[in-house]
Amino acid sequence: MSDLTAATDIDSRLEGHRVELTGYCYRMLGSAFEAEDAVQDTMVRAWRNFEKFEGRSSLRSWLYRIATNVCLDMLNAGKKRARPVDLTGPTPLAQAALNPLPENTWLEPMPDGRILPSVADPAEAAVARESVRLAFVAALQHLPPKQRAVLILREVLAWKASEVAELLETSVASVNSALQRARATLGENEGRTADTADPLDEEQRKLLERYVAAFEGYDMAALTALLHEDAVMTMPPFDLWLQGQDDITGFMVSIGSSCEGSRLVATAANGTPAFAHYKPNPDGPGFVPWAVQVIDVSDGAITGLHCFLDTPRWFPLFGLPDHLDTDTA
Repeated sequence: MSDLTAATDIDSRLEGHRVELTGYCYRMLGSAFEAEDAVQDTMVRAWRNFEKFEGRSSLRSWLYRIATNVCLDMLNAGKKRARPVDLTGPTPLAQAALNPLPENTWLEPMPDGRILPSVADPAEAAVARESVRLAFVAALQHLPPKQRAVLILREVLAWKASEVAELLETSVASVNSALQRARATLGENEGRTADTADPLDEEQRKLLERYVAAFEGYDMAALTALLHEDAVMTMPPFDLWLQGQDDITGFMVSIGSSCEGSRLVATAANGTPAFAHYKPNPDGPGFVPWAVQVIDVSDGAITGLHCFLDTPRWFPLFGLPDHLDTDTA
């Protein structure tokens, strides 16, 4: 085999694991861009050390060992990402103010295609989608880094305790103890379980169709009928979050009134339904990016509207156009 053929073969073998590694690093780090940086670092380290890989474990296990070490190094500073609902109580509409916090404060959205590999087993696919929901990834941020790794490897990826112990160079008893503590912490911090996005049933599809019609028509009565009475609305990078139908719709017709006349384009993020939100272009025809909306749906109602406003970062990540023509919209 020529050197070029060998290099191409190594590249192909490594790249075959990129999506699942990105999902793992995203759960660990809570950041789309940090996860992709961590995976790229993992690939570079694997490439440089491939000759030392003796096949005593599978290539997949070896890559997860490297990725885990990369993530643990990145988490050494102790910084954890959060949602607005994790930092403060809800803001009454009368006190609503848009105060931005630094980018590295926030849990970030992630397109499904970058973190959810194709799997044939529906149950395995459901677990994967459940484990990248915003609420679940936010709850993971409450765990110490090694507990986080143990819980993801054991509960999400279904590794054996002995495999995790070998990866982390610790004992099975230590792994089992860490898992028990992680489960307890997770149970205290994870909120309402939202429906995942694939496949949507007929009721969920109709609910989202009604949401699009209500939002694009700026029909607050119709929107209220779709929102759970305790629904929340968040808008990173702003720390403001609102709870309840009246405050959400009240915000949309006051501070958020410039969203009237917007268009929504369906996408998928964090295992749940999502939309690219385009506002009318204030400087000409068509529509311009405003937010990526990640939607929580539960028990036939919308329970969360998470609007990520840093569109120069999010729209390229999601492969979304930077402008909608009037005819296209």
